[in-house]
Amino acid sequence: MALVFIGIGTVVNVATVIVGSLLGILLGNRIPERTKDTVTTVLGLFTLVIGGFSVVLMNSTALGDAVGSAAMIVVLASLLLGTLLGSWLRVEDRLEQGAAWIRRRFKGAGDENRFVDGLVTSTLVFCVGPLTILGSISDGLGRGADQLLVKAVLDGFAAMAFASTLGWGVMASAAAVAVIQGSLTALGYFAGDVLTVAQVDALSAVGGVILLGLGLRLMNVKQVPVGDLLPALLLAPVLVWAAAGIVG
Repeated sequence: MALVFIGIGTVVNVATVIVGSLLGILLGNRIPERTKDTVTTVLGLFTLVIGGFSVVLMNSTALGDAVGSAAMIVVLASLLLGTLLGSWLRVEDRLEQGAAWIRRRFKGAGDENRFVDGLVTSTLVFCVGPLTILGSISDGLGRGADQLLVKAVLDGFAAMAFASTLGWGVMASAAAVAVIQGSLTALGYFAGDVLTVAQVDALSAVGGVILLGLGLRLMNVKQVPVGDLLPALLLAPVLVWAAAGIVG
């Protein structure tokens, strides 16, 4: 009997960060750059596949029953309004600025602290992004941990690369992954009692489009500012509710 439970995605993610960090520390700088790039490209392709499966939920029966033929419009409107809001709030820029600020704060007055640098850098890379949010919430909603499992593989290789130069601080970031993703999974679990199936399907479809953008970004095809798209996840359930009221 398979031991599958809500939260397994985070458990696997934490494990891959730890294992990847250990391998990185052991292997040092012997991992070829070409190998790292090729693996990242493959993960980008697979992220596109996962995003495609999520986008298909735009045609779900539940969403169709709730908003009729306006399902595609709801998803598109969520993305457009969410992107406008995200751009206005400069979500992507603020995430990058926050990362730079935290690193400066922990650097101290001139003495480089490899452990803290590895911890902060890895935490930001592993915990800030659409896969963290979408994957954790999807896992909590009981829709499976596929997205987090893809992220776990990506984080494992990233941890290997970071730990080869930054050392043990990278492994310590596994604790941050556990806390942040665990909290988002719990949020998804309890939100499942609040959101309708149609709202969850719309949220998943919008998330799928964001994942497609992330896949393109991982493959260096287009540097999509996925951070600016994240507010669309909040708008999708609200627009389904509004559209259902109009249609009904």
